[in-house]
Amino acid sequence: MKGKQIMLHVGIVEDEAGSRKLLREMIEKYALENQKEIAVREFSDGTEIVENYRPDYDILLLDIEMPAMNGMEAAEKIRESDPEVVLVFITNMAQYAIKGYQVDALDFILKPVSYGTFAMRFTRAIGRVKSREGKRICLNLPEGPRWIDSRKVYYVETQNRMLWYHTEEGVFSVRGALKDVQKELESWHFEKCNQCYLVNLKYVSEIRKNIVLVAGDELEISRRNRNTFLKAVTDYLGE
Repeated sequence: MKGKQIMLHVGIVEDEAGSRKLLREMIEKYALENQKEIAVREFSDGTEIVENYRPDYDILLLDIEMPAMNGMEAAEKIRESDPEVVLVFITNMAQYAIKGYQVDALDFILKPVSYGTFAMRFTRAIGRVKSREGKRICLNLPEGPRWIDSRKVYYVETQNRMLWYHTEEGVFSVRGALKDVQKELESWHFEKCNQCYLVNLKYVSEIRKNIVLVAGDELEISRRNRNTFLKAVTDYLGE
């Protein structure tokens, strides 16, 4: 069910019935307030979701402390077959945070869960789902239109009123303005590191002082864009 879909599919993995009920109610409230269609399925233990797991979920809310198989163990098993599902841990033990990033967990919500905190973190999770779906970009090349998935774009460069798309499939140039591309891709985690480069945060592998490494290329981070760019990277990583 990955890719384009009419609703979000969320799994709640929590051994306490009261906590499951609370999370479901928060999801239903969020869906109503934000006009979202969200299908929810509940599991009372890690083993219950891991057994016969199918990559049908967009977001999983996992309690960490559970008797038979805890949330961290379940996440490790799930990651073996599903690298895309967005993982959010529900816990009262903050020390699990570092280990959580080993399974690419987006976030942690500390118990007791308040609706305000939940809504903010859930919005971030939906943003990550959207970024993993990608956007179809049309490039009007001289030989004809070409469509590219935004997930395959490393960064977009501007030179002399031309845009250069650096992608998994090669480099393509079209006439245009970087500000228009930024507006088009702002919901897919693209951010400017300077006035000439719009970076897909997915491909940021290292930051050294005023340099960011993107798919092996070194791009300069300008003083003007530095704070905004670093915040965008931090938010994307969920740290």
